[in-house]
Amino acid sequence: MNSPVSKPEPDITFFEEHKKVYPKKVSGTFRQIKWAILVLTLGVYYLLPFVRWNRGPNAPDQAVLVDMHHTRLYFFNIEIWPQEVYYLTGLLIAAALLLFMMNAIAGRLWCGYLCPQTVWTDLFMSVERFFEGDRRDRLALDNGKMTVSKFFKKLGKHFTWLMIAWWTGGAWVLYFNDAPTTVYELATFTAHWEIWMWIGILTASTYLFAGIAREQICIYMCPWPRIQAAFTDDEALNVTYRWDRGEPRGSVKTNKALLAEGKPAGDCIDCNQCYEVCPTGVDIRKGLQLDCIMCGLCIDACDSVMHKVGKPHGLIAYDTDLNIERRLKGEPEQYHPIRIRTVAYAIFIAAIMGGMAYSLMHRETFGLNVLHDRNPLYVKLSTGGIRNAYTVRLLNKERETKRFAIGIEGIEGITLKVIDIDNYKDGKAVVEVEPDRTREIRVLAFTPKGTKVGVSNPVTLTLTDLDTGIVSKTSDYFKGPRP
Repeated sequence: MNSPVSKPEPDITFFEEHKKVYPKKVSGTFRQIKWAILVLTLGVYYLLPFVRWNRGPNAPDQAVLVDMHHTRLYFFNIEIWPQEVYYLTGLLIAAALLLFMMNAIAGRLWCGYLCPQTVWTDLFMSVERFFEGDRRDRLALDNGKMTVSKFFKKLGKHFTWLMIAWWTGGAWVLYFNDAPTTVYELATFTAHWEIWMWIGILTASTYLFAGIAREQICIYMCPWPRIQAAFTDDEALNVTYRWDRGEPRGSVKTNKALLAEGKPAGDCIDCNQCYEVCPTGVDIRKGLQLDCIMCGLCIDACDSVMHKVGKPHGLIAYDTDLNIERRLKGEPEQYHPIRIRTVAYAIFIAAIMGGMAYSLMHRETFGLNVLHDRNPLYVKLSTGGIRNAYTVRLLNKERETKRFAIGIEGIEGITLKVIDIDNYKDGKAVVEVEPDRTREIRVLAFTPKGTKVGVSNPVTLTLTDLDTGIVSKTSDYFKGPRP
């Protein structure tokens, strides 16, 4: 460059009245990526409830199902019980860390490509363009008087929006009920009123968020733009206007004249295409802004213009302000996607997911929970021994009735008796638990006369699967009198 280039000053206006955004249609690499993600994510969302998965008898065959009635969550071959909610907690933590790592690598990747608000808004915008045309046509239509043509265009658009919103709400409900059965009940108007209620709520919210509110959700309602700055640094890539190359901006004719005179001229021709294609109405040339979801559409628009005027692509690109400073100093560009922050996120995510995978592969299909009676804590027997009482809940996750032997150990000579159970084997009570059920029993533990028992003695209750010999254990205590 012939002279130093100054960074354009940001245009900061507080309490500016919101104006409706009319994004222009654009094509290019990032637009194609967004279309591919839209098709993939919405395809999975709408079709996944209809995928079947054979889990054997007495089990639902829907691959992904949140069974509220039986308090189960099914995901293909994985079945989560209420007692295992920690798996969902781990999954949410890993998802949050993944979001942080994406932000540390390339800014708001989630917002620009994967966020449901972005995906459905893209779909609704394509419907709008189909009925009303591109940016100029929509501006003229909205500013013009109501005509028959305008009425039917608006009617077609809003009706299609409502149908998409209806199927969106309906698909969500299918994750909580058997999909084919629910679709049949909806078609025959025999579905439960709660299903209709939730579909109505989700239809209204989808129509409002993706069709009416659109960018206002991202700008005003979403907390992530205000939080993500704490999880980024100067090395994170962001959609950036390379003002070191683009300034001073001017028309093609003006810039050619300036260059002919030996004066500085940037590559930006001030065509405003980057602004007109932005779904949130951001002019990226004003610098990084809260409104920008970093979808890359301005990159596609600018590259198209640069191609037409014979300039290199990349005037707007994923870059950093540090690289702009390096280029101004004549230094080479540097990109560091692998650094302490991103490596730490990756390690934490791998550890959490690996731990959950190991736990899932080695988890027991049965178990027991024990609750010691509090009143009384113990009873002195006429025989000279001491008795404690427990409420024990047995858990059987198998699809068949299981026979278990329950015992107790930890104090010499201790024995147990299960109320209403007469079948004992080797001093242990034999209890049957039905498939996919829990069973609550009352257990009495006795120590013989002369056994030394302290105020609180650790004991272990054991549950043995009589078919496999696998033992599950849980610790508790046995109370005695003070010496």
